[in-house]
Amino acid sequence: MREIKQHPVLTVEDKKHVIFSYNGQNYFGVKDEPVSSALIANNIHIFSLHHKNDAAQGIFCANGQCSHCTVLINGIPRKSCITPLEKNMDVRLLEGLPELPAADEAPGQSLDIQHQCDVLVIGGGPSGLTAALELANAGFNVIIADDKAHLGGKLLLQTHKFFGSKADCYAGTRGHEIAVILEEQVREHKNITVMTDTMVAGIYKDSKAGLFVNNKNYEIVSFRGLIISAGARERSLVFPGNHLPGIYGAGAFQTLVNRDLVRSSEEIFIVGSGNVGLIAAYHALQAGIAVKGICDILPEPGGYKVHADKIQRMGVPLYMKHTILHAEGEDKLNRVTIAEVDDQWWPILSTAKTFEVDTLLVAVGLASIDSFYDMANAFGFPVVKAGDADEIAEASSAMFGGRIAGLTLAKKLGKDIEIDESFYEKAKILKSHPGKVYPKNTITLTDRFQPVIHCLQEIPCNPCETICPVHAISLHPRKGNIMDIPEYTGGCTGCMKCVTICPGLAISLARKNDEEFAEIVLPYEFIVDFKIGDTLALMDIDGKYLENGEVKKIRFDKKTRTTLLTLKVSLKFARDIAGIRVQKESVVSSLPEASFAYLPDEAIVCRCEMVNIKEVKDYIIEHDVRDINQLKNIRVGMGSCGGKNCSLLLPKIFRELNIPFEEVTLSTSRPLSIEIPLHSLINESKSNGKNK
Repeated sequence: MREIKQHPVLTVEDKKHVIFSYNGQNYFGVKDEPVSSALIANNIHIFSLHHKNDAAQGIFCANGQCSHCTVLINGIPRKSCITPLEKNMDVRLLEGLPELPAADEAPGQSLDIQHQCDVLVIGGGPSGLTAALELANAGFNVIIADDKAHLGGKLLLQTHKFFGSKADCYAGTRGHEIAVILEEQVREHKNITVMTDTMVAGIYKDSKAGLFVNNKNYEIVSFRGLIISAGARERSLVFPGNHLPGIYGAGAFQTLVNRDLVRSSEEIFIVGSGNVGLIAAYHALQAGIAVKGICDILPEPGGYKVHADKIQRMGVPLYMKHTILHAEGEDKLNRVTIAEVDDQWWPILSTAKTFEVDTLLVAVGLASIDSFYDMANAFGFPVVKAGDADEIAEASSAMFGGRIAGLTLAKKLGKDIEIDESFYEKAKILKSHPGKVYPKNTITLTDRFQPVIHCLQEIPCNPCETICPVHAISLHPRKGNIMDIPEYTGGCTGCMKCVTICPGLAISLARKNDEEFAEIVLPYEFIVDFKIGDTLALMDIDGKYLENGEVKKIRFDKKTRTTLLTLKVSLKFARDIAGIRVQKESVVSSLPEASFAYLPDEAIVCRCEMVNIKEVKDYIIEHDVRDINQLKNIRVGMGSCGGKNCSLLLPKIFRELNIPFEEVTLSTSRPLSIEIPLHSLINESKSNGKNK
């Protein structure tokens, strides 16, 4: 099985395995993990063959927001990414359209279960949890409904240390550890009821919501107010081959490798240089997966410079001003081709490069899951959005934004409270985009350790300043907030705390030994497969090789789960060395010749129904389409995802046809994202001996 048995940051515990079958053959998987993860752990990536063209399909979002992972489970088509694995489960490839099972009666009896609360929080991610805590502290009875087994949302997928404010959002602590902290606080609160493995299926005009619990029961909850903190879904891209198994969102990849500890891939490529793409590359390297490169149509990385810098010095190339041309593979991805773009964003085919990979991560942004907010507003309910459902930003911002959302709803529900004006300013800072980049300070080394700071861009972050016991690091007061750049002000005792806590691994320590050599201390968050006396390739801030350094000491900091390496280096490069190369240059090389299958009209727009660009364009032109609902005639938006994914791609197609999208009527929204069996909706039970 392709399970991760050892990880530099995560604790790998023994898991209970159960037997299940796929297409009649027996396999082992982890009990209660998603069926999709169990399949991929057994190197099974093809989940269905599309009814239109027999195209193979696999996972894309791993979050229940699309239908590409649908398989037959015990004879019923179900989304495998949100269906827990059970012993002796019969899983089969879904070939074409499934047949409805013959049944004379509903399999099992649904219970008429009613819940009541003051506030229903839809989504137990960082913003939903902090909103719930504020509301509970204000005296409201709160129910949190989340479709996962554990609270925390995307925090559960993050093994890196968080940026932001240490005082306001646990900066310097790893995301999955923050999830545990917040879940403990929520579960200990007497005013909060937690309902995990629970999907909110709909909200109704009589101030009630339908809950689908444990993939089994349909239950009702009455509420006075709503917090919509359902997060976001992954955006896709249109390019030939974009439907192949092995092409999925970065969040799905992080779910597999960090939450379920499945080594899903051998070699990956990433499209998108925002923080999500950069962090996904880091997570891949930690899981022992090669990263061939990251491309982006932008001229500079969209994420934090410290993220991009550390990825480059670990040996991952960044291809800026590049786009993906196409993906290739019979039933699964095996090649991707990229090319540089000109000033008009058109690909320059002479610059094309082809890479052999088994996985392509699409990290081109997120779309808010906020349809329940619109419905609640239409019904006149007190409702507030929080986190990514409100605005796409970092999880550190979501935590603080959730607090504001909770307090805002408390006021809407009549609570006489005042929201501290400083909260709004803090929230604004935490969601700030990267700012100005400053030149690196020149320092003189002495025989005492001092920090060398490789963090040069304005980003919201202050753990290094707050953790230093002697205040040897301070933020240079240009803006007067945590966007300021850290600098060394003197008095370092060499405690190394700043090195261990920096989220960007952007601080080293250095001291002069003699006129020729120096010692440096670097953070290292990978499995240590070397020993004292070995030499390691050392890189500068931009990923340029400088020299090899000799390992003199290896120390593991248990609190931050960061390894500290002391190395002997030349005095010449001691101040410039910023990190260690993790993968060799030979790993990331492209094929000698580029592959050209550049057929953009064949790119799939609607993956559920396999409708390509040409079909959509031809229909729009022939029928003078100005209403997206008309495209349902060619099955666009009629698939199992409810049009949630293709709807994000349609604006570009209309604009390419010189049709202003502002003149186009949007498609009717379908907020439901999980299929609920009819027998779960019946809600017939016996009460006091009478049918109800």
